[in-house]
Amino acid sequence: MATLLLVRHGRTTANSSGVLAGWAPGVHLDDKGKEQAAALARRIAEVPLAAVVSSPLDRCRETAAEIAAAREGTKLALDAGVQVDDRVGECRYGDWTGQELKKLVKDPLWPVVQNHPSAAVFPGEGGEALRDTQARAVEAVRDWNARIEAEHGPDAQYLVCSHGDVIKAIVADALGMHLDLFQRIMVDPCSLTVVNYGRMRPFVARLNDTGGAVTGLIPAAKRRRRGKSAATDDAVVGGGAGAP
Repeated sequence: MATLLLVRHGRTTANSSGVLAGWAPGVHLDDKGKEQAAALARRIAEVPLAAVVSSPLDRCRETAAEIAAAREGTKLALDAGVQVDDRVGECRYGDWTGQELKKLVKDPLWPVVQNHPSAAVFPGEGGEALRDTQARAVEAVRDWNARIEAEHGPDAQYLVCSHGDVIKAIVADALGMHLDLFQRIMVDPCSLTVVNYGRMRPFVARLNDTGGAVTGLIPAAKRRRRGKSAATDDAVVGGGAGAP
């Protein structure tokens, strides 16, 4: 079946300030995020794509638009513009939306999100269960796989621009991992993850590829001496701001 390129949106001011944006309106790429989107667009410009699909949120649409624009006027230009699918939108964090992560770590729900995410249901009106986020996102991918293959053949590739926790949930499904293990996966801003969907099983061909420097491989102790905070054992809900 089709090959899926998963792209997380570029960095936003919410990411860099440690705020969980969720579905809050008006969250756009910051200057670094715009640079990341442009760099990724150039890097994959020669990869043929049958479609570019995006979460409805501004940060994803801006990233996807940059990717699509890099193809205009070439033989790889898309037949249609960016297509929006609500099912690959961010997890609905309910009352957690817009809050600082340093405050959320004190919430009793935090260890559940970290260690038993399949049981996590975010509080407040519109709050979503992480298992429901995964279900709708995987459903979207399977629907797009069938559509892309029917229209463009089994070797076609397409791209979905989404969010950290959503991409982690899709990857967990592709790896045959229980959702309770999905916090072991890292998805940085504007990273590229590739899943080949075969007839019998998916194959994760690339994961969290940013194509950039190796700064993130510097041990945490050395980063602390340079004024960076120490790493923890907790996953960053929402995906975080990426390596320094």
